[in-house]
Amino acid sequence: MSFSSSPSTHPVLACASALGAALDEVATVDPLFMTTPDKESALLDLTAIAARLDELRLRVLNCADDVAATHGARDAGAWLAHQARLDHQAGRRDLTAARSLTRHPRVADALRAGTIDRARAHVVMSAVDALPTHVDPDTRTRAEAHLLEQARAFDPTHLRVLGRRVLAVVAPEVDDAHEARLLAAEEARAQAVTSLTTRRRGDGTTDIRIRCADTTADRLLTYLQSLTSPRQGNQGDQSSDDPRPYPQRLGHAFATFLETVDPTRLPLHGGDATTVIVTLDLATLLSQLGEPGVALI
Repeated sequence: MSFSSSPSTHPVLACASALGAALDEVATVDPLFMTTPDKESALLDLTAIAARLDELRLRVLNCADDVAATHGARDAGAWLAHQARLDHQAGRRDLTAARSLTRHPRVADALRAGTIDRARAHVVMSAVDALPTHVDPDTRTRAEAHLLEQARAFDPTHLRVLGRRVLAVVAPEVDDAHEARLLAAEEARAQAVTSLTTRRRGDGTTDIRIRCADTTADRLLTYLQSLTSPRQGNQGDQSSDDPRPYPQRLGHAFATFLETVDPTRLPLHGGDATTVIVTLDLATLLSQLGEPGVALI
């Protein structure tokens, strides 16, 4: 499509006018009678054009601070949301996307060319922005290039999964160090928030609330499940011979677990559930050493 513009008309306005005119021409055209190959081409072409138009709109929005200032709006996104009757969150998302594209010119180029849409562009930018701060610019560039290439073949959901593991592809040595840091931080965080609290209910029962590391919880569940009847299906399945609900069976298994713990394998202090201390003078003790059941250890 070609269009001409007068010297006083900005090319962006001329483009918008030409697009509007072209849409007017097909406003009453029924695509029902298009051939199957034509429909396929139209759908793909229009999707690419929509992405290109979205990039142009965001490009204009990014430099429209003067519009917001003229109308006393908080920012250009808020002004656009008000004028176009958009949800205010939509205006904020548009402005955030516009700002992000300025930091990712390669993503903006791909969106401008129509090779990716805005959803995939957002995934790529988010994945690159989420890389650790110690990742060098060259690695970030390679990660972005790799994701842009994958964006041609994958939808946003699958691309998001690839984005989480992009370092393992473009910089395995950096990824290994990063994973080690994440694991150490996760373990430290788990240690910091680990706690156990109890609350007496006044009816002979006590609520116990535990927050611990996943590995600790998994170990406890393994112990408790070994004390319950074999289960079938998921946690909500009551098809086993035991009629008790699964949470109740776990609770009873927890009590059994505590009752069967060998006190001799626990720390000396607090190892036994009950300790009886008898105090008597030395003379009395020595006088009874010969009695049955009395021995000096």
